[in-house]
Amino acid sequence: MRAPFTGSMPALITPFRDGRVDEDALAALVDWQIAQGSRALVPCGTTGESATLSIAEHDHVVALVVQAAAGRVPVIAGCGSNDTAVAIHHVERAAAAGAAAALVVCPYYNRPGQRGLLSHFLAVAERSPIPILIYNIPARTGIDMTTETMAELARHPRIVGVKESTGDIGRISEIRHECGHDFLILSGNDYMTLGIIAHGGHGAISVTANVAPDLNARLVDAALAGDFATALALQDQLWPLHVALFSDPSPGPVKYALARLGRCRPDVRLPVPEPSPAARAQVDAALAHAGIAP
Repeated sequence: MRAPFTGSMPALITPFRDGRVDEDALAALVDWQIAQGSRALVPCGTTGESATLSIAEHDHVVALVVQAAAGRVPVIAGCGSNDTAVAIHHVERAAAAGAAAALVVCPYYNRPGQRGLLSHFLAVAERSPIPILIYNIPARTGIDMTTETMAELARHPRIVGVKESTGDIGRISEIRHECGHDFLILSGNDYMTLGIIAHGGHGAISVTANVAPDLNARLVDAALAGDFATALALQDQLWPLHVALFSDPSPGPVKYALARLGRCRPDVRLPVPEPSPAARAQVDAALAHAGIAP
C-alpha cells in the first residue's frame, strides 16, 4: 500500500459560533475523535462546508486540526477547488501546516471533461509535497472521473488513492483491476462502506463518524479484519443514522446531532439551511436506535 490511510476517518464538520469558526469546539472534537478510535481526520471537505469557507478560513481550519491532532493521527486535508491554482494553494498550505495528505475533489461547475481532469490533477500532484487522494463524487461535481482516467493518474507517485462516492459498487473492482491493489480505495458513502471493504476497499472517509466515531471505527475495523458478522451487526445499528444524516442538506443534520451530544452548536452557513423538524425527528430516532442518545 502506497500510503497508510486506512480505517474510519471522519469527514469533519467545521463548528461555527456567531458566524466564525469555533476553534475551541473544533479542538475538542479532534480530541474526542482520536479517543474514540478514528484513524485519521479529514477537515475542509464537503461536510466541513469548504464551499462557504473563505480561503483564509480554509487554511486556518486545516492548521487548527493539525495542531490539535498533534501527530496522534494523520490529517488528510480537504484541498479541492474548481480553480486549479486555488487547489494548489490549499495543498501547499496544508503541507506547510503538517497535513499528511490532501483530498482533492474533481473540479465542479467547470465541466472540464476527462482531459481537463487529467491536467488538473497532474498539475496539483506536480506541485504537491504530500500524497494526493482523488475525491470522485459526481452527484456534487457534475463530472464522473472514469476508471481509465483514474488509472492514468494512479501512475503518478503522489496520487495514491480515491475517496469513492459514485454509489456504484462495481467501480471498486474496476479500480482494483485498473489501478492496482495497492491503490487506496476509501468509501465516501457510509451506507456502502461494508460492501466497499468486502470488494477490496481500505476504509472510509465518513460522515457518520462525526456522530458515532466509536461504532463506525469498530464497523470498519471488523470489516477490514474479515469479521463480517460483527461488521454487519454494527451496520444494522448505524443504518438509520447513515440515512438520517442526509435527511436534509448536509451538514445540517450532522451538526444538529452533534449539538444534541453537546459537541458543538448546530450553526451552518447559507445556502445550507438548518434541518427541518422532520429531519431533526429522524436524527433523534436514529441516535436512539444506535444507542448514542435517548
